[in-house]
Amino acid sequence: MADDDTIFALASGPGRAGIAVIRVSGPAALAAGERLAGRLPAHGRCLRRLRAGDGGVIDEALVLTFASGRSFTGEPVVEFQVHGGVAVIHAMQAALGGVPGLRQAEPGEFTRRAMMGGRLDLSQVEGLADLIEAETEAQRRQAMRLMSGDLGRKADGWRAAIIRAAALIEATIDFADEEVPVDVVPEVRDLLAMVRLDMAREAKGSIAAERVRAGFEVAIIGPPNVGKSTLLNRLAGRDAAITSARAGTTRDVIEVRMDLAGLPVTVLDTAGLRETADEVEAIGVGRARARAMAADVRVHLTEDGSPVLKPVGDFDIIVQAKGDVHGRGVSGLTGQGVDHLVDRIVSLLQGRVASVGVALRERHRLAIERALVALAEADGLLPGADRAPELVAEALRRAARAVDALVGRIDVEDILSEIFSRFCIGK
Repeated sequence: MADDDTIFALASGPGRAGIAVIRVSGPAALAAGERLAGRLPAHGRCLRRLRAGDGGVIDEALVLTFASGRSFTGEPVVEFQVHGGVAVIHAMQAALGGVPGLRQAEPGEFTRRAMMGGRLDLSQVEGLADLIEAETEAQRRQAMRLMSGDLGRKADGWRAAIIRAAALIEATIDFADEEVPVDVVPEVRDLLAMVRLDMAREAKGSIAAERVRAGFEVAIIGPPNVGKSTLLNRLAGRDAAITSARAGTTRDVIEVRMDLAGLPVTVLDTAGLRETADEVEAIGVGRARARAMAADVRVHLTEDGSPVLKPVGDFDIIVQAKGDVHGRGVSGLTGQGVDHLVDRIVSLLQGRVASVGVALRERHRLAIERALVALAEADGLLPGADRAPELVAEALRRAARAVDALVGRIDVEDILSEIFSRFCIGK
């Protein structure tokens, strides 16, 4: 596999559809397109009859051409929008496969070329993957922030501040006799404080962002036969769990994925919490406790003052069960109080989402945390910067490399450029 190969692939979903999109990218893309469609503009669109190698007509299609530097991959691209029949798609793939120099694309190769060509940074690639996988509005919005380059712009700001600090320290090492500030420590300390504060805020928000990507968990817990499965079925809008007047019916954790106000949520119906001699039910109770403690929100259904699972914190909701019987609380059977309960759940989850910034994945958080460790080390070395500035500079270089891990952009020349532009060295 070579980066200068010309590749092709079906860009739309497999199977029958109204329209199918087949994309060709690489230096021979235009020539390959003209082999099937006749003369094409270097950059534009046209309606053409597409012909196989034997001259037979495959389909009539809209053909889009993108010149180098103006496509998704940054390479010359030809896109065929053909009718989405399975036979048409197979005929197109066979015709393109018969063109010398073309080959089927590997999984993700178009996006990889976009990144290698500078059209996307690493975080934007992740955002594109998240956008494709998004199931809820919150996931879509979050993915779009990443794909739009918000993290890259944030990283650029951090990098600029770190490079400025490194340039100040490097100047004291290599250009001591030139026109540089005598005491650079105050400015370096201010730069590091600003970056560390912003990074710490992003690292904290990334934990909630990861939950938006993976989905929140809401556990319904309580004693046996209190209406947990009935409530789950009401929330799901279907019979996801077996309900029975017999206590201990639910013996394993039942999960239902749903969209609550645009947030991805998995609601868990757990075994009734009680002491039991039944070995299988006891295993279910143990699993219920473990999953409930790990959930983002716990809904405790109680009746007649029944005890709740401890500890109870800010993300625990305690409600009266069987509201249709007691005249208050929640009833999965009639729907009484369910809308209000959903509002309370959503409010708690949205409170967590409010802290989300532009760092959205665990990888981002780990890279930021590595940068924070290096910046803290650099800050701690500043009082002795006049004696060992190279130690401060090395810590700053490690911080810059950690930021580089976010988006894949930084160069040693940036530090030299900063020194020359700010201090007029070498005039």
